[in-house]
Amino acid sequence: MTESAGARPTVAVLGGGYGGHKVAKLLDDVADVTLVDPSDSFTHNVAALRALVAPEWLERIFLPYGRLLTRGRFLRDRAVAVDGRQVTLASGARLEPDYLVLATGSAYPFPAKINDSAAETAKARIREAHDALAGAQRVLLVGAGPVGLELAGEIKAAFPGKHVTIADVAPDILAGPFDQALREELRVQLDKLGVELKLGSPLRELPEVAPATAAPVAVATDAGEKLTADIWFRCFGVTLHTDYLRGSLAAARDAAGHVRVDEYLRVRGQEHVYAIGDIADADRNMAAFASVQGELLAKNIRAHITGDGEPAPYEPQPAMILVPLGPEGGAGQLPGHDGIVGSEVTAEIKGRAMLVERSAASFDAHA
Repeated sequence: MTESAGARPTVAVLGGGYGGHKVAKLLDDVADVTLVDPSDSFTHNVAALRALVAPEWLERIFLPYGRLLTRGRFLRDRAVAVDGRQVTLASGARLEPDYLVLATGSAYPFPAKINDSAAETAKARIREAHDALAGAQRVLLVGAGPVGLELAGEIKAAFPGKHVTIADVAPDILAGPFDQALREELRVQLDKLGVELKLGSPLRELPEVAPATAAPVAVATDAGEKLTADIWFRCFGVTLHTDYLRGSLAAARDAAGHVRVDEYLRVRGQEHVYAIGDIADADRNMAAFASVQGELLAKNIRAHITGDGEPAPYEPQPAMILVPLGPEGGAGQLPGHDGIVGSEVTAEIKGRAMLVERSAASFDAHA
């Protein structure tokens, strides 16, 4: 079927992640909104690693899309071909909205992101991984970026007796546009937690056994050092969800696969087609940036629909990050703060509550 415009403009949002669900929610009162996502629930991935070590968090991080919109509709479906504003879904349904928002995000290795489309299946998978982790004495984390560091902190906070090793080919932790003082502070805290760092030499190969499962792990670095563990987790490797783009939209991607957008988050060469979050080249891939982009884009589309106000450009965010190391540890770099922030600020803003209530606030319809 083809969707036709009604009395109100139609908006289709592909992807219900941190940016997409914000756009859908904020335009629900002025447009006929259709949110499309293959999952039945939004996953608050910011708290996924906490849920791995503390499964009681699971009931707080899956938020059903059926509770997001009051007037609009949610389709549990997947875009398989999109060229311009023409959208074909896996079910065979077709959409041709007045405004199209591409917010399909990215995949990342479990458990930082959970790819199961059913919340109950995802919860069961995390509980299985929790049990496997609980029974392990030695844990290997491959990747010293934010996920690897945060997972190490979560494991040591929940299971202080476990031996945790982080391995990375890079010579230092936390690659990116951050102050060296932040890396040094995190390394001091990791050392106090007893986390072992193996940096500067690639693994000859990844472990043969599946990650997040209980099995003997034995790998070697190019430097000849042998690493052993009872379980390992892959903490690197982002995959952008843009394989459904066709024609001019596919051509709008850059060499890294990001969709090129202008300062108003509009896909270059398109009218009323926008891209936000991880798939857009507007900024670095962070949930907080996707949320900011979603809020701005919703305001701009609202202004276009109502004729009230002018669209505002998106301004890339300054280098910022908060890396909790368990509920009470960690450090970060925030705009408006001189230097870095330590464990108390990190715990207060993020580490203790993991921003759960901020996401849950959007999912209050039909509750």
